[in-house]
Amino acid sequence: MLKFGVDTFIWSEVFSMDDLWIIKKAKELGFSPLDIAVAHPESFPTREVKELAAEVGMDIVTTTTLNEHTNLISADPEIRAAGVESLKILVDINRELNAKILAGVCYAGWGCLSGKPRTEQEWDWSVTAMREVARYARDNSDLIIAVEPVNRFETHFLNIAADAVQYCKDVGTGNMKVHLDCFHMIREETSFRGAVECCGKEYLGYVHVCESNRGIPGTGLVPWREFFMALLDIGYKGPLVIESFDPGFEELNRLCAIWRRFAESGEALAVEGKKNLEAIAAELDAQRSTTHE
Repeated sequence: MLKFGVDTFIWSEVFSMDDLWIIKKAKELGFSPLDIAVAHPESFPTREVKELAAEVGMDIVTTTTLNEHTNLISADPEIRAAGVESLKILVDINRELNAKILAGVCYAGWGCLSGKPRTEQEWDWSVTAMREVARYARDNSDLIIAVEPVNRFETHFLNIAADAVQYCKDVGTGNMKVHLDCFHMIREETSFRGAVECCGKEYLGYVHVCESNRGIPGTGLVPWREFFMALLDIGYKGPLVIESFDPGFEELNRLCAIWRRFAESGEALAVEGKKNLEAIAAELDAQRSTTHE
């Protein structure tokens, strides 16, 4: 059975103490887990999130992005080291929250485009740095780190599932997975089923169910039935999380290019999207039940 969660970006750009109410709201709306986007791990209210999530019974996962100061493919070793330390802080946060997934653009600086194709040197820098983080996570938790291939306008480093799988293999620590996001997949993959099967049960660790225009899931071009069937066929049991962004955000809009509203509010987008996707999932479940009778 497919389960649908929601990202805190639906309500807030930078999660802080002022946003703790989102945990209860997401629970009331029937979402699980809550994906908390941790933009600034050094100031994240870990204890308060842990207490409130336990109180309302909400599972937590986290996502993050690196930047020009924490870029694992920077030629500056001090910047790469800063990235490693930032990710280790995130591992500690997830361990305290009892979260099982740390995902996102955690392999290179988000939006740090070189203007050239990825190089072998960049690959080696990122893999080496990530191996240190992944070993730290493996030694201190049961956390998986899921790398998200994103579209060509946001990184030149990982754009497709096949490269993300190879990255996980090269890191080689056993706790690396792939984070697929439909918004990016529709721009870079040639087949939704092909991308899922490329990852397989071994490497697919996390999924964002975003529409082709980041609007209400189920109203755009994403082939949801094909995608969900592929997920069911490989035995994916992880969460499917709705993510979108508000055009009023300040830090993210330049990179996400969100210039208009797709719903009355982010919450309305998520609620309507959940309704649409649950209907598709129920239809597929009924079809599979009939087939297996």
